[in-house]
Amino acid sequence: MKKVFNKIMLLCFTVFALFALSSCSNNKKLSDAYGNFEAVETVVSAEASGKLLELKIEEGQEIEQGDVIGYIDTVQMYLKRQQLIAAKKTTATRYKNISSQIDVLQEQKKTALVEKNRAENLLRDNAGTQKQLDDINGNLNIIDKQINSIRTQNSTVSGDMSGLDVQIQQINDQISKSIIINPIRGTVLMKLAENSEIVSFGKPLYKIADLSVIDLRVYVSGVQLPEVKIGQKVKVLIDAGKDSYREMEGTVSWISSKAEFTPKIIQTKEERVNLVYAVKIKVANDGSLKIGMPAEVVFIK
Repeated sequence: MKKVFNKIMLLCFTVFALFALSSCSNNKKLSDAYGNFEAVETVVSAEASGKLLELKIEEGQEIEQGDVIGYIDTVQMYLKRQQLIAAKKTTATRYKNISSQIDVLQEQKKTALVEKNRAENLLRDNAGTQKQLDDINGNLNIIDKQINSIRTQNSTVSGDMSGLDVQIQQINDQISKSIIINPIRGTVLMKLAENSEIVSFGKPLYKIADLSVIDLRVYVSGVQLPEVKIGQKVKVLIDAGKDSYREMEGTVSWISSKAEFTPKIIQTKEERVNLVYAVKIKVANDGSLKIGMPAEVVFIK
């Protein structure tokens, strides 16, 4: 009786094992590829140096493109700009003085030309001397040289003003970059700086990614590759508890043109030596998909 019972138990165990293997086999056949979700992560860095006065974000927070989320101390840059503005006003005063000097010399030249015309008439009527005319011409030459000399100074002062304008524009640009403006719409993945920290140019402040549409990177074999096309709709299967899946729709957006060895996440030695092609599938995120989450794919034929 005991032997019969043992045989029955052995038979039941064998049937159960075969059923389990069959289920595993069917599970494997259910999907065509496997992979993990990923997103383009952007690290936003400081574009100015100074004390971080405010960074009003938290990890997991969704922020829009163009949102002002903080600023860096700009007192020193403001004072530098005021100094440059004062220097520009002083230079502008010099520019006006030089213009006034040119105007005075131009009036003197007009008077000298009138005297020259009179001297020429007197000389023509033998009522004047050549020396008088020569003196007037000499005076005109001196006035012309003075005007040219002052105009040279005017060009120098004008160049100084242009240089100050450029410096003021640079300071304005630095001040504007001290305001931290979010570059893309997305979710804050990691906050890398806190209020009151001293930051330098290029220091990472936070990491952000747009998770509204997320990429699933899977790998297909060379045999599967002809069945995969860009723009193709696929079924994406997400774990939804033990032995169950939630189905979502995805679209193939990219297929690698270069083969590579199967990633190390594939543990068996036999599978690691196979060459595969990376494929990206875009999936609309309803909020449940996370970076690094595993998923499976069924290619719709």
